[in-house]
Amino acid sequence: MRALVLLAGLLMASPALADGQPVKVTWLGHATFVVKAASGTTVVIDPFITGNPKTPAEHKDLKKLQPDAILLTHSHQDHTADAVPLAKASKAKVIGAHDHIVSLDIPDEQKAGGNVGGVIAVKDLKVHLVPAMHGSSPGGRPLGVIIEFADGRKLYHTGDTWIFGDMALIQEFYAPDIILMQAGGGPYNQQPDVARKALDRFFRPSAVVPMHYGTWPVLADEAAVKKAFGDHPKAKIMTPGQTLSL
Repeated sequence: MRALVLLAGLLMASPALADGQPVKVTWLGHATFVVKAASGTTVVIDPFITGNPKTPAEHKDLKKLQPDAILLTHSHQDHTADAVPLAKASKAKVIGAHDHIVSLDIPDEQKAGGNVGGVIAVKDLKVHLVPAMHGSSPGGRPLGVIIEFADGRKLYHTGDTWIFGDMALIQEFYAPDIILMQAGGGPYNQQPDVARKALDRFFRPSAVVPMHYGTWPVLADEAAVKKAFGDHPKAKIMTPGQTLSL
């Protein structure tokens, strides 16, 4: 009996099982994020780091990252430039659209391709693949990714996208607690005010982080993003290199 009580206490104390443990989200600029679960499981989303003008110098050493998985929302270079070198340095699983993932120059055992509706396990996390509205040349289709943590909370990285009606289904099925929202503006991306409209129309997160802006002059700047999101009580306007506990 004493052993059962001790085991129950250990399970309750486990950070992988405890409710409400903070998720650490670090923005490296553009669409690149490092997400660390309370259990320590770590993923890097859309690694564009060494050539990213907004990534602080102290974060450019890929060998320091050592993620358990790398998530790729689509194949454009501003989302994948460091995917292969980071995968080779860390031996991490690389997750994304099947047609894209199979083309990568990494060992087959690190490739974890899927498609919309798919679920891929990463230790104590589940990665759900959802639609996005964008391009993805030379391979695969654009995706959003939802990370489901052991306590049931979910983080949604929209990938590059425009507002679309099936965001209502993403909210219905997943109800993301944290959203990393495309707000890049310019000729290729959702404008910041449209990103805000998507947030208000479809989602009820506990935190939303606008992203994909300010990297180059062609994109929306921080002032435009603050104008669109500044009055939202859940908005977090991050600085590249900053970490939030959410």
